[in-house]
Amino acid sequence: MKSFQTERQFSYKKFFYKCGIFLAAVAIIVYFLPREGQFNYQFDINKPWKYGLLQASFDFPIYKGEDEVQREQDSIMRSYHPYFQLSETMGERIISQFKEDYNRKLRQIIPDPTYPHYIEQKLKEIYRKGIMPVEQLARLHKDSILSIQIVYQNTSILQSISEIYSTKRAYEALVNSDTVHFSKTLLQRCNLNNYLTVNLIYDANKSETAKKDLLSGVSFAKGFVMNGQKIIDRGEIINQQTYNILKSLQREWDKRNETTTEKRLTLFGQILFVSILIGCFMIYLALFRRDYYDKKGSLSILFFLIIFFPVISSLMISHPFMSVYIVPFTMLPMIVRIFLDSRTAFMAHILSILLCSICLRTPHEFILLQTIAGMASIYSLRELSQRSQLLRSALIVVVAYSVLYFALDLIHVNDVSQLNTNIYINFIINGILLLFTYPLLFILEKTFGFTSNVTLVELSNINNKLMREMSEVAPGTFNHSLQVANLCAAAANRIEANSQLVRTGAMYHDIGKMLNPAFFTENQSGVNPHDQLSYKQSAQIVISHVTDGVKLAEKNNLPEVIKDFIRTHHGKGLTKYFYISYQNEHPDEEVDKEAFRYPGPNPFTKEQAIMMMADSVEAASRSLPEYTEESISNLVDKIIDSQVQDGNFKECPITFKDIATVKSVFKEKLKTMYHTRISYPELKK
Repeated sequence: MKSFQTERQFSYKKFFYKCGIFLAAVAIIVYFLPREGQFNYQFDINKPWKYGLLQASFDFPIYKGEDEVQREQDSIMRSYHPYFQLSETMGERIISQFKEDYNRKLRQIIPDPTYPHYIEQKLKEIYRKGIMPVEQLARLHKDSILSIQIVYQNTSILQSISEIYSTKRAYEALVNSDTVHFSKTLLQRCNLNNYLTVNLIYDANKSETAKKDLLSGVSFAKGFVMNGQKIIDRGEIINQQTYNILKSLQREWDKRNETTTEKRLTLFGQILFVSILIGCFMIYLALFRRDYYDKKGSLSILFFLIIFFPVISSLMISHPFMSVYIVPFTMLPMIVRIFLDSRTAFMAHILSILLCSICLRTPHEFILLQTIAGMASIYSLRELSQRSQLLRSALIVVVAYSVLYFALDLIHVNDVSQLNTNIYINFIINGILLLFTYPLLFILEKTFGFTSNVTLVELSNINNKLMREMSEVAPGTFNHSLQVANLCAAAANRIEANSQLVRTGAMYHDIGKMLNPAFFTENQSGVNPHDQLSYKQSAQIVISHVTDGVKLAEKNNLPEVIKDFIRTHHGKGLTKYFYISYQNEHPDEEVDKEAFRYPGPNPFTKEQAIMMMADSVEAASRSLPEYTEESISNLVDKIIDSQVQDGNFKECPITFKDIATVKSVFKEKLKTMYHTRISYPELKK
């Protein structure tokens, strides 16, 4: 019951660990995704459309052009009549003032009794038609207003502008009389402008209401585009109708992005979309690569790369300064393929480009191009051991981009002159940036604890410091390591294991013998120091070459995978020579096996299992009395079958078929290594 509870608690920990990764990935990606869709298309009338197929993603009206709307508004505004309030008392008050002034002082200037009657009638006529400021009357003429509505005693009268007086015109009407012959100079002395006051007041409320009523009859749209409807395709010429549709889409796009509801819906959609994709990838890992959840480095580099490229794409879309096609998206599958496996590389690449596509304006074309380029990169860089391989892969990726885009261009254009050639410059820049994968590998190795084939090739160089020192201090061990490395590489190639990894691991598996080289038979020259020691002491010295090797590896900063070969090449096996010899000397004693046991652990990868088999077989083959096909075959079968029976390979994913293949390879190689050479004859005298 206790073990069941422990297992259940462990499962909960793994569940919460996965949830944490999921939430962190979704939160980071969604945070950088643009909330406001941007209409970044550039187009002009009578020019070809240089982007891919454009379809309406929502319903929107086709708005009329500004000139067309302005013409319609100008036409309908000809029937617009602004409203003015006519003061009912202003004229009467002014006329009363005039009569009073005449009787008091103006009679002395013009004693003619017809004068006040004439002025009174003229003022009544002027105030009945209305007086407005000169500036306002000029504005009405400028706006081509021909008539106005005069509100008087709750009635509205339409009156021509030509009948309306300004203060200047009213004064001229008073002094320039044709019916009554008064001296103009005499009239001017009467200061008649004192009796001319504005009595037409602009009614802003009624006028604006009337204007809105008129303009409401003008339609700003002359059609409708439905969701999913094709607007334009690559290479098509933008005519007036299409131009209006594109302008309408841009206007509607900007309008939709201004609403808070639209932004909330966009955010929710982004969270849902990203969550589904990240969830699908985590399901893939759970089904096919469950061991990655236990390897923190593998999981970290996967999600780092998956998050990195959508973030870069979002930043480039939000701050457009260059095309998104210069971003080397194929760097992701390359790195994942080098460090992990090709299937996960492809899945991670597809996930990444789908996440990037939701902020792009032509997602279908982007997904198609990146998918094919990603497949080309995975195929062209299955193993990276030389810089020239990366250059070749970059060239293949650029060619894949270019050929596929050229094919799409040919499908959508009607004339060769319409082909878009600028995009190929972006593909070339993409290929150049892809070359930075090589130095980036070193950073990722140190950050996430991986070891690439490039590093393994560098480590397997026999001229490096540690290998050169071993060849000088322990030449026998050095030669043994080279032979084991050759056996391991040949076997690994046959069972589809990592040959470069196992070769490098084999070259370093016995570096611990450098501290006490004379205690190992391959380095002895007649004198055996073990003759002076007990079997237990000898066993401890031999066993110590494993722990010493690990310490030496740490001192020289060797990768963890190489240290694993040092730890596992003997597993938890016994130093059988000393154990059996001790047991023979003490037949009645119960021997403690732990004093003769290697610290382990047993191999837990296919490569480590090959290493253990090759190490034992190569060492034992040196003690054969004769090298025949039968003796070599029996030796290989005996040693490897013994290791299988001891359970040394229970913890690694190697099959019986693989083991049989490894045996066959070892037998072939050992026959070649120990074949009998012919003796050359001597010249007879």
